[in-house]
Amino acid sequence: MSQGLNTVLIVGSAPEAVVVKSWDLSAFKDCVVINNAWQLLEHWTYLIHPEDFPPERMPKLSIKNTQKLITAKEFVPHQNDLGGFIYAGGTMAFTAGYWALGALKPDLIAFVGCDMIYTSENDASSHFYGHGTADPLRTDITLQSLEAKSIRLMALAQAQNCAVVNLSERPDSRLVFSRLHHSEVSRSMNHGDLLANQNSLLIQNKVAEALAIEKELAYMVESGRYWESEIDFDKDKLKAIDSVWLSAKKSAS
Repeated sequence: MSQGLNTVLIVGSAPEAVVVKSWDLSAFKDCVVINNAWQLLEHWTYLIHPEDFPPERMPKLSIKNTQKLITAKEFVPHQNDLGGFIYAGGTMAFTAGYWALGALKPDLIAFVGCDMIYTSENDASSHFYGHGTADPLRTDITLQSLEAKSIRLMALAQAQNCAVVNLSERPDSRLVFSRLHHSEVSRSMNHGDLLANQNSLLIQNKVAEALAIEKELAYMVESGRYWESEIDFDKDKLKAIDSVWLSAKKSAS
């Protein structure tokens, strides 16, 4: 039995994210909150946000010495080390995952409030704080398949001996990770079992194929601001890579 696992919780802004208020979070070494999700937790350790996050939505009080703000200066290098935004998907749920993978070197990353499912009902809130912009659903060459990007993150995490799971209790999600109930997370979980289960979901020759195509295409913008690049990124080639990633996960039996 593995002891003292390095466990990381990533909290998004879906309406369901409010459940973390009632959770015992002692099993998590770090809690990474995305954008407005800092409002849900008093004892978060990292707040990650993009450059265009409105200043008025930042915490009003001084943050504790146990807390840190993560900006593009911190997350872009880690994202680039793991392939860059164009292949990883330019939305904060994935960015937070790659930053955590690179910076925190976790054994387990658990997501909640990051399902990227948005209701079409006019009277329903899209985020826990009310109506917000469905960033992952914007027209963007890096976000043609959120499921493919999810598989990519899982595969790269597996390569670094990190398991990724989804703690959401929604029946639907754009994240393809294994589901886990929050009460099952502990520092003494069997890490080997987590990795073996994750590995059983992946078709490694397809993972290698997708990564090889990415390397050959060589799309990289060091600043992370791919939308400002003069490179003419081929949407169809990126869609083809997504297709390979989609084929890299075994279908549910």
